[in-house]
Amino acid sequence: MGRDIWTRIVYGGRISLIIGFLAMLVAGPIGVFLGLISGYRGRLTDVIIMRIADAQLSIPSILLAVATIAVLGRNLLILIVVLGITKWVEYARVARAEVLHLKEEDFVLASTVVGAKPNRVLFQHILPNLMTPIIVLASFSIAEMILAEAALSFLGLGVPPPTPSWGSMISDGRDYLSNAWWVATWPGLAVLITVLAINFVGDWLTEVLHPRSVL
Repeated sequence: MGRDIWTRIVYGGRISLIIGFLAMLVAGPIGVFLGLISGYRGRLTDVIIMRIADAQLSIPSILLAVATIAVLGRNLLILIVVLGITKWVEYARVARAEVLHLKEEDFVLASTVVGAKPNRVLFQHILPNLMTPIIVLASFSIAEMILAEAALSFLGLGVPPPTPSWGSMISDGRDYLSNAWWVATWPGLAVLITVLAINFVGDWLTEVLHPRSVL
C-alpha cells in the first residue's frame, strides 16, 4: 500500500509500550492489594480470593482476553483493562507469599503488640518490604503484556485500524512472505528485541534487588 514500514514500526512501538505499561499499572495494584488482604487476614478471606485466582488460572489468559474483547468490542481502553485483569493473579500470589512470610517477622509482631491497627501494619510495615519482588515481577509483566497485545492484534482483536500495531503488521505481512518478507519480518524482530530487552532489565533488577540470589 506504499506505507513506510519503519514509521509504522516506531509508532506501533509507542502503542505496544503504552499498552504494556498501563496494563501493568492495572494488574499490579489490584493483585498486590488482594494478595495483601489474602495473606494477612487468612482464613475465609484467603480461601475466597485464592479460589477466585485458581478459577481464573484454569482459563488461558489469551482465551479470556479474546472472549472479553469479542463481547465488549475493540478499543485501546478496553484492551488495557482486559490485559490488566487477566494478569492480576500473578501479583496476588507473589504478594500473598511474601505477606505470609513477613507477618511472622519480629518488626511486624512488635507493631501488632503495641497496638498498631491492621491497615497501618499492612501499608506502612509489610507493603514497603514486599515492593522488591513486585518491581521485578512488574518488569517481566510488561514484556508479557506486549506479547499478549501483539497476539491479540495478530488475531484481529487488538488495537483497531488504522492505528499501527506490531501484531497487526505481522498479520498483514504474512500473506506476502514469499515476495515481500520485510513487511512481517521487521515488526516481528521489533517484538523480539523489545521483549528480550525488557527481560534483560528484569534479570538485572533481580540481581540488584536480590544480591544474594547470584551467589
